[in-house]
Amino acid sequence: MTSKQTVLINPFHFIVDPMERLLLINFQKDPDEHYMGFEPQVFDDAVNGIGHLVIGWRRDGKIDVYHQSSLNLSEKLFDITGREPADILECSFEVASFEIDQRGVQALYRFTDKYNRPVKIKINEKNYKKRYPFNMLAPLGHSVDTPSSLPLIYLFDFYFVRKSHTVIDIQISGKNHKLDTLAVPIDGMKMYFTRYSSKPLIAEFNPALDDHISLLKVTDEQDSVKTKTGIIELNWANSVPSIKTLRQTNAVFPIELTFIPPFPDITALENNKMREGIMQISCHASLGLIIGRYQVVRRGKNIKIKCSPSKGWSPVPEKWSLRFLYKTTPVFREWTKSYEWTAYIYERNQSNYYMHSRWKRLNR
Repeated sequence: MTSKQTVLINPFHFIVDPMERLLLINFQKDPDEHYMGFEPQVFDDAVNGIGHLVIGWRRDGKIDVYHQSSLNLSEKLFDITGREPADILECSFEVASFEIDQRGVQALYRFTDKYNRPVKIKINEKNYKKRYPFNMLAPLGHSVDTPSSLPLIYLFDFYFVRKSHTVIDIQISGKNHKLDTLAVPIDGMKMYFTRYSSKPLIAEFNPALDDHISLLKVTDEQDSVKTKTGIIELNWANSVPSIKTLRQTNAVFPIELTFIPPFPDITALENNKMREGIMQISCHASLGLIIGRYQVVRRGKNIKIKCSPSKGWSPVPEKWSLRFLYKTTPVFREWTKSYEWTAYIYERNQSNYYMHSRWKRLNR
Protein backbone atom coordinates (compact mmCIF):
# COMPACT_ATOMS: atom_id res chain seq x y z
CA MET A 1 0.00 0.00 0.00
CA THR A 2 1.40 3.38 -1.06
CA SER A 3 1.59 6.02 1.65
CA LYS A 4 -0.27 9.23 0.97
CA GLN A 5 1.96 12.28 0.57
CA THR A 6 0.99 15.74 1.74
CA VAL A 7 2.68 19.12 2.16
CA LEU A 8 3.38 21.13 5.28
CA ILE A 9 4.45 24.74 5.77
CA ASN A 10 6.88 25.54 8.60
CA PRO A 11 7.01 29.32 9.23
CA PHE A 12 9.47 29.03 12.17
CA HIS A 13 13.25 28.84 12.31
CA PHE A 14 16.36 29.71 14.32
CA ILE A 15 19.67 31.13 13.09
CA VAL A 16 22.78 30.49 15.20
CA ASP A 17 25.86 32.74 15.00
CA PRO A 18 29.01 30.93 16.20
CA MET A 19 31.23 32.57 18.82
CA GLU A 20 34.03 31.23 21.06
CA ARG A 21 34.21 33.63 24.02
CA LEU A 22 32.48 36.78 25.20
CA LEU A 23 33.36 39.49 27.76
CA LEU A 24 31.03 42.37 28.72
CA ILE A 25 32.74 45.32 30.48
CA ASN A 26 30.60 48.13 31.94
CA PHE A 27 31.75 51.53 33.18
CA GLN A 28 28.44 53.32 32.69
CA LYS A 29 28.79 55.14 36.03
CA ASP A 30 32.24 56.42 35.04
CA PRO A 31 31.89 56.86 31.27
CA ASP A 32 34.33 58.16 28.71
CA GLU A 33 33.49 61.08 26.43
CA HIS A 34 32.27 58.55 23.85
CA TYR A 35 32.21 55.06 25.41
CA MET A 36 30.58 53.53 28.47
CA GLY A 37 31.58 49.92 27.91
CA PHE A 38 33.59 47.45 25.85
CA GLU A 39 32.75 43.97 24.64
CA PRO A 40 35.62 41.75 23.45
CA GLN A 41 34.58 38.72 21.38
CA VAL A 42 36.62 35.81 20.06
CA PHE A 43 35.77 33.82 16.90
CA ASP A 44 37.11 30.63 15.36
CA ASP A 45 34.75 29.37 12.68
CA ALA A 46 34.26 29.11 8.93
CA VAL A 47 31.62 31.87 8.85
CA ASN A 48 33.27 34.73 10.74
CA GLY A 49 36.92 33.67 10.51
CA ILE A 50 39.52 33.50 13.29
CA GLY A 51 40.32 36.47 15.49
CA HIS A 52 39.26 39.13 17.98
CA LEU A 53 36.97 42.13 17.94
CA VAL A 54 36.07 44.75 20.51
CA ILE A 55 32.69 46.49 20.49
CA GLY A 56 32.70 49.99 21.92
CA TRP A 57 29.33 50.73 23.54
CA ARG A 58 28.72 54.40 22.83
CA ARG A 59 26.87 56.96 24.94
CA ASP A 60 24.65 57.88 21.97
CA GLY A 61 23.22 54.35 21.79
CA LYS A 62 25.26 53.17 18.80
CA ILE A 63 28.29 50.89 18.69
CA ASP A 64 31.74 51.01 17.14
CA VAL A 65 33.30 47.69 16.16
CA TYR A 66 37.09 47.27 16.09
CA HIS A 67 38.12 43.99 14.47
CA GLN A 68 41.17 42.15 13.26
CA SER A 69 41.58 41.79 9.49
CA SER A 70 41.26 38.00 9.77
CA LEU A 71 37.53 38.32 10.54
CA ASN A 72 34.82 38.44 7.88
CA LEU A 73 32.09 40.62 9.37
CA SER A 74 28.84 42.13 8.17
CA GLU A 75 26.48 44.60 9.85
CA LYS A 76 23.87 41.85 10.16
CA LEU A 77 26.06 40.13 12.77
CA PHE A 78 25.35 43.03 15.12
CA ASP A 79 21.57 43.24 14.63
CA ILE A 80 21.13 41.10 17.73
CA THR A 81 22.76 43.75 19.94
CA GLY A 82 19.90 46.13 19.24
CA ARG A 83 22.39 48.92 18.58
CA GLU A 84 23.12 50.45 15.19
CA PRO A 85 26.79 50.12 14.19
CA ALA A 86 28.21 53.61 13.75
CA ASP A 87 31.47 52.23 12.34
CA ILE A 88 32.92 48.79 11.65
CA LEU A 89 36.65 49.35 11.59
CA GLU A 90 39.54 47.06 10.76
CA CYS A 91 42.02 47.49 13.59
CA SER A 92 45.66 46.55 14.11
CA PHE A 93 45.64 45.56 17.77
CA GLU A 94 48.95 45.99 19.51
CA VAL A 95 47.79 43.21 21.86
CA ALA A 96 44.63 41.07 21.62
CA SER A 97 44.36 38.35 24.25
CA PHE A 98 41.36 36.93 26.11
CA GLU A 99 41.38 33.58 27.90
CA ILE A 100 39.31 32.05 30.71
CA ASP A 101 41.07 29.75 33.17
CA GLN A 102 40.36 28.36 36.64
CA ARG A 103 41.00 31.79 38.20
CA GLY A 104 38.67 33.59 35.79
CA VAL A 105 39.33 36.19 33.08
CA GLN A 106 42.77 36.95 31.72
CA ALA A 107 42.32 39.67 29.10
CA LEU A 108 44.58 42.30 27.60
CA TYR A 109 43.83 44.57 24.62
CA ARG A 110 45.75 47.57 23.34
CA PHE A 111 44.60 49.51 20.30
CA THR A 112 43.98 53.01 18.96
CA ASP A 113 40.33 54.05 18.62
CA LYS A 114 38.85 56.04 15.75
CA TYR A 115 39.42 59.28 17.67
CA ASN A 116 43.17 58.48 17.60
CA ARG A 117 43.26 57.73 21.34
CA PRO A 118 45.16 54.83 22.93
CA VAL A 119 42.87 52.28 24.60
CA LYS A 120 43.96 49.69 27.16
CA ILE A 121 41.73 46.93 28.52
CA LYS A 122 43.31 44.76 31.20
CA ILE A 123 41.52 42.31 33.49
CA ASN A 124 43.66 39.84 35.38
CA GLU A 125 41.87 37.64 37.96
CA LYS A 126 44.31 36.11 40.46
CA ASN A 127 41.74 34.67 42.84
CA TYR A 128 42.42 31.00 43.59
CA LYS A 129 39.08 30.55 45.34
CA LYS A 130 36.90 28.15 43.36
CA ARG A 131 34.54 29.70 40.82
CA TYR A 132 30.94 28.49 40.57
CA PRO A 133 29.85 29.48 37.03
CA PHE A 134 26.27 28.97 35.91
CA ASN A 135 24.16 29.33 32.77
CA MET A 136 22.08 32.39 31.94
CA LEU A 137 19.85 33.92 29.28
CA ALA A 138 21.15 37.45 28.81
CA PRO A 139 18.56 40.26 28.82
CA LEU A 140 20.18 42.08 25.89
CA GLY A 141 16.94 42.35 23.98
CA HIS A 142 15.36 44.90 26.34
CA SER A 143 17.34 47.69 24.63
CA VAL A 144 16.12 46.90 21.12
CA ASP A 145 13.59 49.40 19.73
CA THR A 146 13.11 47.93 16.25
CA PRO A 147 14.02 44.24 16.47
CA SER A 148 14.63 42.14 13.38
CA SER A 149 14.28 38.93 15.41
CA LEU A 150 13.91 37.66 18.96
CA PRO A 151 17.54 37.66 20.20
CA LEU A 152 18.50 34.67 22.34
CA ILE A 153 21.87 35.02 24.06
CA TYR A 154 22.42 31.80 26.00
CA LEU A 155 25.57 32.12 28.10
CA PHE A 156 27.08 28.86 29.32
CA ASP A 157 29.89 28.77 31.88
CA PHE A 158 28.82 32.31 32.78
CA TYR A 159 30.26 34.27 35.70
CA PHE A 160 31.05 37.74 36.96
CA VAL A 161 34.57 39.10 37.49
CA ARG A 162 35.43 39.00 41.21
CA LYS A 163 36.63 42.18 42.92
CA SER A 164 39.06 40.46 45.27
CA HIS A 165 42.54 39.70 43.89
CA THR A 166 41.76 41.17 40.47
CA VAL A 167 43.87 43.67 38.55
CA ILE A 168 41.71 46.13 36.57
CA ASP A 169 43.15 48.70 34.18
CA ILE A 170 40.69 50.31 31.78
CA GLN A 171 42.30 53.35 30.15
CA ILE A 172 41.21 55.63 27.34
CA SER A 173 43.69 58.32 26.34
CA GLY A 174 45.55 57.77 29.62
CA LYS A 175 42.47 58.21 31.84
CA ASN A 176 41.40 55.31 34.06
CA HIS A 177 37.75 54.30 34.31
CA LYS A 178 36.14 52.46 37.23
CA LEU A 179 34.05 49.40 36.48
CA ASP A 180 30.43 49.19 37.57
CA THR A 181 29.82 46.80 40.45
CA LEU A 182 27.10 44.22 41.06
CA ALA A 183 24.77 45.14 43.91
CA VAL A 184 24.21 41.50 44.92
CA PRO A 185 27.09 39.28 46.14
CA ILE A 186 27.40 36.01 44.22
CA ASP A 187 28.65 32.94 46.11
CA GLY A 188 29.51 35.19 49.04
CA MET A 189 31.86 37.35 46.95
CA LYS A 190 31.65 40.95 45.76
CA MET A 191 31.58 41.20 42.00
CA TYR A 192 32.07 43.69 39.22
CA PHE A 193 29.17 43.90 36.75
CA THR A 194 31.71 42.75 34.15
CA ARG A 195 30.70 39.26 33.08
CA TYR A 196 31.88 36.58 30.69
CA SER A 197 31.09 33.26 29.03
CA SER A 198 33.42 30.61 27.65
CA LYS A 199 30.57 29.00 25.70
CA PRO A 200 28.07 31.52 24.31
CA LEU A 201 25.19 30.38 22.13
CA ILE A 202 23.99 33.34 20.05
CA ALA A 203 20.70 32.68 18.28
CA GLU A 204 17.90 34.54 16.52
CA PHE A 205 14.33 33.28 16.49
CA ASN A 206 12.29 33.96 13.35
CA PRO A 207 14.27 36.79 11.70
CA ALA A 208 12.03 39.09 9.67
CA LEU A 209 11.28 37.64 6.23
CA ASP A 210 9.82 38.93 2.96
CA ASP A 211 10.12 36.01 0.58
CA HIS A 212 8.63 32.82 -0.78
CA ILE A 213 8.27 30.04 1.76
CA SER A 214 9.04 26.45 0.86
CA LEU A 215 6.79 23.44 1.34
CA LEU A 216 7.83 20.31 3.21
CA LYS A 217 6.69 17.00 1.71
CA VAL A 218 5.66 14.40 4.30
CA THR A 219 4.01 11.02 4.11
CA ASP A 220 0.99 9.99 6.12
CA GLU A 221 1.84 9.37 9.81
CA GLN A 222 5.51 10.32 9.37
CA ASP A 223 6.88 11.03 12.87
CA SER A 224 9.40 13.70 11.92
CA VAL A 225 11.02 15.51 9.03
CA LYS A 226 14.64 16.65 8.75
CA THR A 227 15.56 20.21 7.85
CA LYS A 228 18.92 21.82 6.99
CA THR A 229 19.52 22.74 10.63
CA GLY A 230 17.54 20.23 12.67
CA ILE A 231 14.35 18.23 12.89
CA ILE A 232 10.59 18.85 13.10
CA GLU A 233 8.50 16.43 15.16
CA LEU A 234 4.97 15.99 13.84
CA ASN A 235 1.57 15.16 15.25
CA TRP A 236 -1.20 13.64 13.09
CA ALA A 237 -4.99 13.85 13.31
CA ASN A 238 -7.32 12.67 10.53
CA SER A 239 -4.33 12.39 8.15
CA VAL A 240 -3.42 16.06 8.70
CA PRO A 241 0.03 16.90 10.16
CA SER A 242 0.80 19.58 12.73
CA ILE A 243 4.08 20.80 14.24
CA LYS A 244 4.74 19.53 17.75
CA THR A 245 8.42 20.50 18.18
CA LEU A 246 11.07 22.20 16.09
CA ARG A 247 14.63 21.37 17.17
CA GLN A 248 17.64 23.36 15.94
CA THR A 249 20.92 21.52 16.36
CA ASN A 250 24.23 23.33 16.82
CA ALA A 251 27.70 22.87 18.33
CA VAL A 252 26.64 23.92 21.86
CA PHE A 253 23.11 22.73 22.84
CA PRO A 254 19.97 22.17 20.75
CA ILE A 255 17.29 24.87 20.87
CA GLU A 256 13.68 23.66 20.87
CA LEU A 257 10.40 25.35 20.01
CA THR A 258 7.36 23.46 21.32
CA PHE A 259 3.66 24.10 20.68
CA ILE A 260 0.77 23.06 22.97
CA PRO A 261 -1.42 22.06 21.20
CA PRO A 262 0.71 21.40 18.10
CA PHE A 263 0.83 24.22 15.55
CA PRO A 264 -1.70 23.39 12.81
CA ASP A 265 -1.05 22.78 9.13
CA ILE A 266 -1.97 26.19 7.73
CA THR A 267 -2.82 24.72 4.31
CA ALA A 268 -5.67 22.78 5.95
CA LEU A 269 -7.07 25.53 8.22
CA GLU A 270 -10.79 26.18 8.25
CA ASN A 271 -11.75 29.63 7.02
CA ASN A 272 -12.28 32.36 9.68
CA LYS A 273 -11.61 29.98 12.59
CA MET A 274 -8.81 31.03 14.93
CA ARG A 275 -6.49 28.43 16.40
CA GLU A 276 -4.33 29.32 19.39
CA GLY A 277 -2.13 27.80 22.04
CA ILE A 278 1.09 27.97 24.04
CA MET A 279 4.62 28.25 22.62
CA GLN A 280 7.76 27.39 24.58
CA ILE A 281 11.42 27.95 23.72
CA SER A 282 13.96 25.85 25.60
CA CYS A 283 17.65 25.02 25.48
CA HIS A 284 19.58 23.43 28.35
CA ALA A 285 17.45 22.27 31.33
CA SER A 286 19.25 24.72 33.63
CA LEU A 287 17.97 27.63 31.50
CA GLY A 288 14.27 27.05 32.05
CA LEU A 289 11.67 28.15 29.49
CA ILE A 290 10.62 31.17 27.49
CA ILE A 291 6.83 30.94 27.42
CA GLY A 292 4.23 32.72 25.32
CA ARG A 293 1.23 32.25 23.06
CA TYR A 294 0.48 31.79 19.39
CA GLN A 295 -2.56 32.54 17.23
CA VAL A 296 -3.26 31.63 13.63
CA VAL A 297 -6.29 32.36 11.44
CA ARG A 298 -7.08 31.87 7.77
CA ARG A 299 -9.19 34.32 5.78
CA GLY A 300 -9.59 33.11 2.25
CA LYS A 301 -6.12 32.72 0.75
CA ASN A 302 -4.44 34.80 3.45
CA ILE A 303 -3.11 33.39 6.75
CA LYS A 304 -2.14 35.55 9.73
CA ILE A 305 0.09 34.27 12.55
CA LYS A 306 0.98 35.99 15.81
CA CYS A 307 3.52 34.77 18.34
CA SER A 308 4.60 36.54 21.51
CA PRO A 309 6.79 35.28 24.38
CA SER A 310 4.37 37.17 26.61
CA LYS A 311 4.95 35.13 29.78
CA GLY A 312 8.66 35.93 29.81
CA TRP A 313 11.55 33.75 30.88
CA SER A 314 11.14 31.27 33.73
CA PRO A 315 14.70 30.64 34.98
CA VAL A 316 15.85 27.72 37.13
CA PRO A 317 18.25 29.40 39.59
CA GLU A 318 20.41 26.95 41.51
CA LYS A 319 21.64 29.40 44.16
CA TRP A 320 19.90 31.88 46.44
CA SER A 321 21.92 34.83 45.13
CA LEU A 322 20.56 34.23 41.63
CA ARG A 323 17.00 33.89 42.93
CA PHE A 324 17.47 37.24 44.68
CA LEU A 325 19.03 38.79 41.55
CA TYR A 326 16.18 37.67 39.30
CA LYS A 327 13.59 38.81 41.84
CA THR A 328 15.07 42.27 42.38
CA THR A 329 15.99 42.83 38.71
CA PRO A 330 12.83 41.98 36.74
CA VAL A 331 14.41 42.70 33.34
CA PHE A 332 16.10 39.28 33.42
CA ARG A 333 12.71 37.53 33.43
CA GLU A 334 10.50 40.03 31.66
CA TRP A 335 12.40 41.47 28.68
CA THR A 336 10.82 39.05 26.17
CA LYS A 337 7.27 40.07 27.13
CA SER A 338 7.26 43.14 24.89
CA TYR A 339 8.19 41.23 21.73
CA GLU A 340 5.54 40.28 19.19
CA TRP A 341 6.00 38.52 15.84
CA THR A 342 3.40 38.83 13.11
CA ALA A 343 3.46 36.94 9.82
CA TYR A 344 1.21 37.16 6.79
CA ILE A 345 1.30 34.18 4.44
CA TYR A 346 -0.35 34.57 1.04
CA GLU A 347 -1.43 31.54 -0.98
CA ARG A 348 -0.79 32.36 -4.63
CA ASN A 349 -1.59 28.82 -5.77
CA GLN A 350 -1.39 25.32 -4.29
CA SER A 351 2.40 25.21 -4.44
CA ASN A 352 3.28 28.90 -4.13
CA TYR A 353 3.17 30.66 -0.76
CA TYR A 354 4.71 34.01 0.15
CA MET A 355 5.43 35.23 3.69
CA HIS A 356 5.94 38.72 5.05
CA SER A 357 6.88 38.79 8.73
CA ARG A 358 8.22 41.30 11.24
CA TRP A 359 8.85 41.86 14.95
CA LYS A 360 7.78 44.86 16.99
CA ARG A 361 8.06 46.05 20.57
CA LEU A 362 4.87 46.52 22.58
CA ASN A 363 4.41 49.17 25.24
CA ARG A 364 4.44 46.95 28.33
